[in-house]
Amino acid sequence: MNEIKLNDVVNMNVDSFVEKLGGAYSAIINKGLSVKSFPSVMLWGAPGIGKSQGVRQIANKIRVETGKRVEITDVRLLLFNPIDLRGIPTANEDKTLAVWLKPKIFQMDESNDVVNILFLDEISAAPQSVQAAAYQITLDRVVGEHRLPDNCIVIAAGNRLTDKSVAYKMPKALANRLMHINVEGSFRSWNKWAINNGINAKVLGFLAFQKVNLFKGSEQSEDLAFPTPRSWEMVSNVLNNVSDNVEEMFPFIAGLVGVGMATEFRTWSKIYAELPNVEDIFAGKHPSVPRDTDVLYALISAMVAHAREVKDDLVKIGNSIEYTNLMPADFSVILMKDYAFLEKDYQKKLMTIPEYMHWLSTRGRMLNGNN
Repeated sequence: MNEIKLNDVVNMNVDSFVEKLGGAYSAIINKGLSVKSFPSVMLWGAPGIGKSQGVRQIANKIRVETGKRVEITDVRLLLFNPIDLRGIPTANEDKTLAVWLKPKIFQMDESNDVVNILFLDEISAAPQSVQAAAYQITLDRVVGEHRLPDNCIVIAAGNRLTDKSVAYKMPKALANRLMHINVEGSFRSWNKWAINNGINAKVLGFLAFQKVNLFKGSEQSEDLAFPTPRSWEMVSNVLNNVSDNVEEMFPFIAGLVGVGMATEFRTWSKIYAELPNVEDIFAGKHPSVPRDTDVLYALISAMVAHAREVKDDLVKIGNSIEYTNLMPADFSVILMKDYAFLEKDYQKKLMTIPEYMHWLSTRGRMLNGNN
């Protein structure tokens, strides 16, 4: 059986597929149409790239844009065998026929004010016998005598054979029943999500300074710990929830992203000792601006983290924007772009701040030219 190729499949980052798919589902629902009229989707991508996180973001987008409650049923097909999908056989009431008890994954709320998402994660890691049992789910939305409700969206996800993860070749008959999207890494897409979800400032600053370190999984490497968006999120959780001291947390960080990357991160994080007092900046004071590029990236990440805590205090936000006039112009642009990610539609709040409007009049022309 030939391997399914992704050469002729569109590449999208997480932010893009969330926007496109979430918008498509919401449009169908708001028109009063059944979501089963939209093809089932297959998300391909390397481990830790953000596929599962993206599905949760799609659910939130549907929730916001339709006003409906969204429930996700997360099924790891790797843990299933074909009989699990059909249910457990038992005798009927008069002991003459076998009937199949409905699997829990089909127990969904069919109410009109609910949207269900059946997320078939790690489908490419499931043996082909289980993938074959997914045929009916993806196209006919049934397995045996069990049927998915009309308000159920089907999204599958898995790693590619080239990712050196557990993966089986997908049968072409199944592949032809799916809309395929190849999920690629994107720092800008991840950064937008990270700012909005409280990723640690040191992680943000380090990856902004060296964007290539966001994802360094290698098809040839046998390393167990390596940098991905998922592993950096776990590093952030360690720093946020246990201790922000990178030196003390080094063994844990190394266990997540590898010793080499953890060492680079530890060395870089020492520059935080050189930063001006961020609270003074938001209080309207003007401490001297660092000159070194790496320290400037660290300062921006620290300011974004503090802005996240005081985002509703527009006076303090205005003070910090005024301070950016002392920065090199390109760094002030990076900061303003990051501020726009503090929450949905935060740009509208920024537009009410005099310091921001002044900044737009002097440096706003650079917004579209800076990445």
